[in-house]
Amino acid sequence: MPSPTCYLILNPSRTCHRPLLPSPRLPARLRVSCDVPRQGSDGGGGPKRGVIPTGAGKAKKQVVFFDAAPPVAQRGGEEEEGKVEAQTKVDGAAVRFLRRATKRTLSVLSNLPLAIAEMSAIAGLMALGTVIDQGEVPSHYFEQFPEDNPVFGFITWRWILTPGFDHMFSSPVFLGLLALLAASLMACTFTTQLPMVKVAKRWSFMSSGGSIKKQSFSESLPRASIQDLGVILMGAGYEVFTKGPSLYAFKGLAGRYAPIGVHVAMIFVMAGATLSATGSFKGSVDVPQGLNFVIGDIMKPKGIFSVAPDAFNTEVHVNRFYMEYYDSGEVSQFYSDLSLFDLDGKEVMRKTIKVNDPLRYGAITIYQTDWGFSALQVKKNGEGPFNLAMASLKQSGNKKLYGTFLPLEDPDPTKSSVKGISMLARDLQSIVLYDQDGKFVGVRRPSSKLPIEINGNEILIEDAIGSTGLDLKTDPGIPVVYAGFGALMLTTCISYLSHAQLWALQDGTTVVVGGKSNRAKIEFSDEMNRLLNKVPELISVNEKTVDNKSSTA
Repeated sequence: MPSPTCYLILNPSRTCHRPLLPSPRLPARLRVSCDVPRQGSDGGGGPKRGVIPTGAGKAKKQVVFFDAAPPVAQRGGEEEEGKVEAQTKVDGAAVRFLRRATKRTLSVLSNLPLAIAEMSAIAGLMALGTVIDQGEVPSHYFEQFPEDNPVFGFITWRWILTPGFDHMFSSPVFLGLLALLAASLMACTFTTQLPMVKVAKRWSFMSSGGSIKKQSFSESLPRASIQDLGVILMGAGYEVFTKGPSLYAFKGLAGRYAPIGVHVAMIFVMAGATLSATGSFKGSVDVPQGLNFVIGDIMKPKGIFSVAPDAFNTEVHVNRFYMEYYDSGEVSQFYSDLSLFDLDGKEVMRKTIKVNDPLRYGAITIYQTDWGFSALQVKKNGEGPFNLAMASLKQSGNKKLYGTFLPLEDPDPTKSSVKGISMLARDLQSIVLYDQDGKFVGVRRPSSKLPIEINGNEILIEDAIGSTGLDLKTDPGIPVVYAGFGALMLTTCISYLSHAQLWALQDGTTVVVGGKSNRAKIEFSDEMNRLLNKVPELISVNEKTVDNKSSTA
C-alpha cells in the first residue's frame, strides 16, 4: 500500500486533507480525503470524448491506510506458502533421486557383458530342457534322479522339481531371464542406439581442413568446387547439404536403424515364447478307431493367461486309423482320418492327418504323434467276431509289443487253471499265435482271411483295430514368434548396410574432402576414389560449356 507522500507525488494536482488529531471513530487507521475532478471534467479543459458528466461540483475519494499489523490470515498464508515451498523442495529432491536411479539402472542393464551372460544362461537352460524329460509326473523324476544315487554326484529330483525344470520353458527362472534380457535390450536401445541415430541424422559441418584430413579417407581436389562435388555425390545416392564453403553428405542411414529393429525383433520372439508358455492349452489322447472325444475334455491350461477358445466344444471322431510299412516290415507312416462336429452334430471339417501334416481348426492344432493297438477281432469256430483288447507289454527300448488272450474251455472241470490261446503283435500287419501250452503255432495277417487250427479250434483273425495318438494344443504365441523371427532376419540383413559420411571444405580453388564408414571401409575408399575421379571430368565439361556460350555470344 503506498504512503500518503507517494500518493501525492503520483497525483500532484490533487489536494488531500488529513485530520490533525485521530478521530475517535478511527482509532486504528488514518483517513485521507482527496479532492478529485468530476468524472466529466478533464481538470481544466472541456469534457473528454466518450465521458458523460455526472454532475456539478467536486467529488471526494477516501483512501484508507492501516496502521495495525497484517491480519492473522496473512500470516497463515505465509506459513502455508512456506510449507508449499518446502514440499516443492522435497518433491524436487525425490525427482532428482528418481532420475539418478533410473539413469544408473539403465547403465547397468545396457552393459554388454551382462547381456552376453543373460543370453548364455538362457541357452544353457534351453539345452538343459532338452536333456531333462519335460512334463512327466513327479514319480518319474524320483526314479530318474534318486537321492541315494545322485546324477554327477549332486543332482537329485529336488534340483529338478524345486525350480520347475520339469517344465523348463514356463519355469519362473527361465521366464525371469527372458524378462531381464528384454530389459537389457530396451535399455541398450534407449541409451546407445537411439542417440547414435540422432547423431547420424544431424547435419555436422566442419570448418577446418585439418579436421577433415583426420578422417579415415581424405583427399584434396585442386581447381574444384563443392557444388560440383555435391552434384556427383547426389548422383551416387548421397544426401547432400551445404552451408557456405562447407559440405556434408551421408547415405545408408537405414543401417543405423537396423540394430534397433534387431532389438525389437528379439523382444518379439521372447514375448511370443512367454505368451506360449503362459497362455496356451495342451492335451494328449489315445483314441481307438471308431470312437470320438470332445476337445475341451482333454485340454489343460499351461499358464495364468490361458483363455479357452470356442473350438473347445468341438467333437472329434476317428473314422479310420491305418499304417504304411517299409519292405523290411518297419512302420513308415501312420494316418488318422478325422471328422470334426459342432454342437448341432454338423460336420464342420474332415481331414486325414499324418506326422508333420496336422489339422488346424480355429485356434486348435491336432498333431499325429503316436499309435497303438486297441483290439483284435477274431472268430472261433465260426462264432463271433469277438473283440479282444490288446495290452501293451513292457519291452526295453522304443519297440512296441502288444498281447491278448483267448480263453478255451478245459475238458477237465476239476482243474482250476485257465488255458487258452495267446496272441502277440508288434504292429497291425501280423499276429503271432501260441497254443494253450505256450507253443508257437503260426502267424496270420488280419487281411488274409486264412483260418488256423489251434487245440481243435478254428481261429480266424478278422481285423486289427489300431488307436491313434493325438496331441492337441493352442499356442497364441506362434504368430508373435514368427513375426519376430521374420523381422529379425530382415533387420539383420539391413544392419550390414554401411553408413557413410562425407565432409568437404572449399579452400580457395581447392576442395578438401574426407569421410568415414562404419562398415565396408575398403569398399568405401574405392567408391570415393571412383567418385572423386569424376570431379575433373565434370569441371572440364563445365568449362567447355562456358567457352561455347562465350563464343556464341
